[in-house]
Amino acid sequence: MRKLTSTNYYNQTFLEEKCTLNELINLLSKRWLTEVMFSIEEGNNRFSTLKEDLKHISDNILADRLKLLEQHKLIIRNDNFREVPSRVEYSLSETGSKLSELLDGLCHFSETEMEFPE
Repeated sequence: MRKLTSTNYYNQTFLEEKCTLNELINLLSKRWLTEVMFSIEEGNNRFSTLKEDLKHISDNILADRLKLLEQHKLIIRNDNFREVPSRVEYSLSETGSKLSELLDGLCHFSETEMEFPE
C-alpha cells in the first residue's frame, strides 16, 4: 500500500482522475484478478472449485480478489442457501460479463498481434 503523501500516490490519483481507464487497468493488474474472473465465467462458482482450478493461488489472495470483484460489482456473491454448512456461490454480474468479453478480445489481440521478448 502506498503512503498517502507519496509522489507515487499523487501521480496515480492524477491518472485515475484524468481517465477512469487508468483506474480499471490498475484494478486488472492485480495478480490473479482476471484469472479468478475467467474461472468464475467457466463455471467454477464456489471457493473450493476456484481454488482447485487456480492451483497456486493462496486462500488469502483468492478471498481478497473475490472481495475486490464484488466491491466493483463485477461478480455477484450468493449466500442465500439454507444449508449447513453454509454455501456461497459466485457468478459474473452483467458488468463482469461485459468486461470479460473485452478481456477475451484483449487476450486474442495479445496472442495474435503482439510480440513479447522471451
